[in-house]
Amino acid sequence: MANLVLYRKYRPKFFSEMIGQEHIVQTLTNAISFNITAHAYLFTGPRGTGKTTIARLLAKTVNCEKRKEKEHEPCNKCLSCLEINKNQAIDLVEIDAASNRGIDDIKELKQGIRFTPTRLKYKVFIIDECHQLTKEAANALLKTLEEPPSYAIFILATTEIHKMIPTIVSRCQRFDFRQLTLEEIIKRLEILAKKEKVKIEKTALELIALNSQGAIRDAEGLLDQAITFAGANQEKVIKAEDIKDILGLIETQLISKFVDYLVDKNLSEAILFLNEIFIKGCDTQEFIKQLINYLRQGLLLKINSDLNNPMIIGLMKEEQKHLKQQITNLTEKDLVNILNIFISAQQQIRYSSIPQLPLELAIVEILDKEVIA
Repeated sequence: MANLVLYRKYRPKFFSEMIGQEHIVQTLTNAISFNITAHAYLFTGPRGTGKTTIARLLAKTVNCEKRKEKEHEPCNKCLSCLEINKNQAIDLVEIDAASNRGIDDIKELKQGIRFTPTRLKYKVFIIDECHQLTKEAANALLKTLEEPPSYAIFILATTEIHKMIPTIVSRCQRFDFRQLTLEEIIKRLEILAKKEKVKIEKTALELIALNSQGAIRDAEGLLDQAITFAGANQEKVIKAEDIKDILGLIETQLISKFVDYLVDKNLSEAILFLNEIFIKGCDTQEFIKQLINYLRQGLLLKINSDLNNPMIIGLMKEEQKHLKQQITNLTEKDLVNILNIFISAQQQIRYSSIPQLPLELAIVEILDKEVIA
């Protein structure tokens, strides 16, 4: 298993190992315990939030040969569980609707559903990205979803529920997955780091979580990359600076120094500073992206001065203190105005023949026109 990426290597094998989506786990485990599972489910939500993982857990649990009455966890020891864990179960059919989206693919599925399961109790069909089915294919699936055989369970997964036809949605039990919180992602990363016997700073885990945008799979992928970066040296401690290098993030000190020039209303130094870092190869888009994030954190600090606020996580304590000092003489309105100007500049950079020009104009607008009170 050493060659497997983390999210596959440590995919949860029990419902109790799931982090986040408690409302969904509780509903499904109750249904399993009382033997009232539905014939069709629709899992919808952002990517990397556990839709496929819970779908496989559901398929494994209903087919577990050693699961006792009123229990809701698979044993992971019987032949059925082992086959599903190894992706060798013939009766668990996973379909990628992005590449199998036509009516012929659905007709083939409907022909296959007529046959009883080869070994498992239930034949489970997991259709991923089901919103990509053509209209004809979706209509062909409709009747099967309405009256499937007693041994068939359908689990549809989608990231774009608005593209699903209402008649299919109405025939499924719908579960809405949410993005995971920073605390939940960090908790999961800590578990994986411990299993991999990797030493990693808490601030590094926070930075990974912050850049995963609520997708636990993305976070696990970044942790995997960080572990590879550390190499075979188990004594090496992975630090926040290492994660910044991996992600290609610009040093916070550069952003902070630039904001100092803005706060001091030093137009010439701010322009000169920008040109110096761009000559050295700093990416304009990445700089303004992180600048906006930094100023956003400043706005959140202005609204709530609690330095431990999880919304502003990702900065070192010293960086947070300096940011708090920078915004002392700025009002919430000042920060909102500055953010709006830089967001506008970010959009203009894409079409500018001189990438840094919109950023320079934004500085002039902020300082020359006295946007800052």
